[in-house]
Amino acid sequence: MRFEIPRDALLKPLLAICGVVEKRQTLPILANVLIQLEGDKATFTGTDLEIQLKTDIQLAKPVDEPMELTLPARKLTDICRNLPEDSLVSFSIEKNRTVVRSAKSRFSLTQLPPQDFPSMDSITAMTNFSITQVMLKKLFEKTQFCMANQDVRYYLNGLLFETSGNRITCVATDGHRLALMSSEIEESISEQQIIIPRKGVSELHRLLTDSDDGCDIALNNNFIQVKFDHTTFSAKLIDGRFPDYTRVIPEINDDNKIMESDREHLKHALIRTSVLSNEKYRGIRFLLNENKLSLTINNPEQEEAEEELEVDYPYQEELEIGFNVSYLIDALNALSDEKIVIRFTNSDSSCLILSKQEEGVKYVVMPMKL
Repeated sequence: MRFEIPRDALLKPLLAICGVVEKRQTLPILANVLIQLEGDKATFTGTDLEIQLKTDIQLAKPVDEPMELTLPARKLTDICRNLPEDSLVSFSIEKNRTVVRSAKSRFSLTQLPPQDFPSMDSITAMTNFSITQVMLKKLFEKTQFCMANQDVRYYLNGLLFETSGNRITCVATDGHRLALMSSEIEESISEQQIIIPRKGVSELHRLLTDSDDGCDIALNNNFIQVKFDHTTFSAKLIDGRFPDYTRVIPEINDDNKIMESDREHLKHALIRTSVLSNEKYRGIRFLLNENKLSLTINNPEQEEAEEELEVDYPYQEELEIGFNVSYLIDALNALSDEKIVIRFTNSDSSCLILSKQEEGVKYVVMPMKL
């Protein structure tokens, strides 16, 4: 049995699938990519049992009969990556081996039985809706950096994806900061809360484009499935209850102290002062006076960095408050506005960072004792 695929057409699905396939696997079959051929279509599937990615391409020449095989995903990807562009790759199946040829190159790869490859295809959806790729990508982009990493509170190691009416809200928090973005879509959706795992969010974000092409989303209590561009992405959800994020977001009222600043100027001032911080000491002191912000960082070596910049802060009452400088920089990097707004309550309360252009974007950073 033999078939041929152009190198460039083959490399694209393999690169996408390699992000899902773990380097270290408990089951040997999980290190492989499942290749299914029928007619003029080749379908590639990779999984780590938590996430599954399936994508298909058109074959230049239809196969005579349907076939399926599994090959080592990373080895096959590296082979294709190092072959010349516009070359043709041929596969011939010989017993339990597959011979891959291109011009004068030849590789003999061991294959595992395709019937051993696990499947996550059977998902019974409770909720179905469509959203543009650019909007879904933006929802992840503005929030995913606040997800916890290997926290014992496992429900924080993912992203809350909440649907209600015609509104989708994504929320991430690690217990010290919170990111939220809310956006409206045209259709009305039933109310549902799910938690997408960290790896699922990062892999899906990597695959999405900035196009207005739609993607179809199917949800139930255990899975999310997203279909777009000849690709089907499936992920198991985190089984847990996300904390009530609305209680963390500071109230907007007349008692707030409001600071407006040029985003780039503030970000670079924070980056410059953070040079003297380290992994253990990330605290920065904010001292706000009328239209003036002073930034100070001290480290255990008795070194000090100071920065002063003009801001729009029309209050004579002084406000001093400490933050983790990395959290502030991350939030400013996620925004695209020229001007940003930070609302303070007092020296012991979280600050609320808002976008002036995007109403649905909010960042909360807890204060630090310095």
